[in-house]
Amino acid sequence: MTPYYQDEWVTIYHGDCRDILPELPKVDLVLTDPPYGVGASLENFVNGNRQHAITNEYGDWDNAIPSRDCFDALFNVSNHQIIWGGNYFISYLSPTRCFLVWDKTIHGNSYADCEMAWTSFNSNARIKALNMVEVSIDGRKHPTQKPLKLMKWCLSLSPESKSILDPFMGSGTTIIASKELNRHSIGIEIEEKYCEIAAKRCSQGVFDLRDDS
Repeated sequence: MTPYYQDEWVTIYHGDCRDILPELPKVDLVLTDPPYGVGASLENFVNGNRQHAITNEYGDWDNAIPSRDCFDALFNVSNHQIIWGGNYFISYLSPTRCFLVWDKTIHGNSYADCEMAWTSFNSNARIKALNMVEVSIDGRKHPTQKPLKLMKWCLSLSPESKSILDPFMGSGTTIIASKELNRHSIGIEIEEKYCEIAAKRCSQGVFDLRDDS
């Protein structure tokens, strides 16, 4: 396979993760945010209010959740997993005592008050209170982009994981967080425009130096 982008810390592949995952070496941790199948790619948000998009700018990637074989492949290639939107994939996942909860701290508009991640960790559930405006501070490039601080927090919960994989990379927040923490990462993305955005973010070399506490 030929990487779309590669540097000392990051490798990006453009393609369907079902084709690429079987070709990868095993990694310590999958940290990912798959499509939830809720039609987010067909909607706009204005001041937290959900509106139907006038154009199909983002495509139809969120029309359905990934197939079971996608999940089987990502489990086969990793020792541990953090999967955002885990409540949408219950039929694919085993029981866990360590859900992660992102409290967005802005409540009552058409955004969900929180989001949940399923994990493979045998530890206590955790909550991260983080205002969703952080996505705008990072520079929103994707309609369901997670804050950089949130992904760095996730990685802090698995300090022994030195190789990270995101098979639904989007605009690259997981691999940027990994790079800032000096961990090697692989990102896979089926939409080339997001590969381009993620590669640009990686190559800029301007990283978030704010306190993550």
